[in-house]
Amino acid sequence: MKLSRIALAGGVAASTVLLIAGPAAAHVSVQPVGEAAKGGYATLNFKVPNERDQASTVKLEVNFPADHPLSSVTPQAVPGWDIKIDKSKLDKPLEVHGKKITEAVSKVTWTADDSEIAPGYFQQFPVSVGALPEDADQLVFKTIQTYDNKEVVRWIEEPTEGGEEPDSPAPVLKLSAASDDQHGGGAADDAKEGDDHKAADTAASTKETHAAASSSSSDTTARTLGIIGIVIGVAGVAFGVLAGRRRSA
Repeated sequence: MKLSRIALAGGVAASTVLLIAGPAAAHVSVQPVGEAAKGGYATLNFKVPNERDQASTVKLEVNFPADHPLSSVTPQAVPGWDIKIDKSKLDKPLEVHGKKITEAVSKVTWTADDSEIAPGYFQQFPVSVGALPEDADQLVFKTIQTYDNKEVVRWIEEPTEGGEEPDSPAPVLKLSAASDDQHGGGAADDAKEGDDHKAADTAASTKETHAAASSSSSDTTARTLGIIGIVIGVAGVAFGVLAGRRRSA
């Protein structure tokens, strides 16, 4: 009986820890669709969970890093949400495809119009960005989440060197190593795929030609054997007729 009480108390304690730790882990985060390679372009999903039981999320502000400005930031339309894009002047212009970029997106704000993130749900906000910096291993996007009860949660704390997660961590995007085909990989892959298709078509055509030749050869052999058989049959009949006549004589 004593052991049962101890086990029950342990179970209650464990579930209490889980209930307390659960909401702390549910914060705004950012993940790339595929990979986010240095110097390349990527689509990012900002995942926003609702952490309150009695309030809904109605606004999200994502601040883009000023130390690594991005020349291209294009948010995807989210049904039921209005989008506002703020830009700021750059201290040092960016050189992109031979053009000088003097301003960059500093903040994107989504405001609920005919929708909201209700308790127990989350919403993703996609953004296409580039070119990603080549001299950084990660990007930090300080984010502010607002609820319909006027509560504001600031996800702005940067990760520490010790690796411990702060209480209100900002979304962090990890950048992968740069690849050789960041800007032309698609065309190269298409060309390679086209070559593969051509090789496959050539092989198939060659196979069909060999099959046709083999079939033709087989038909010719069959005809020849058939003719020889007929000739032998006729000769046999003639020999039989002559043999019969000789016996009658």
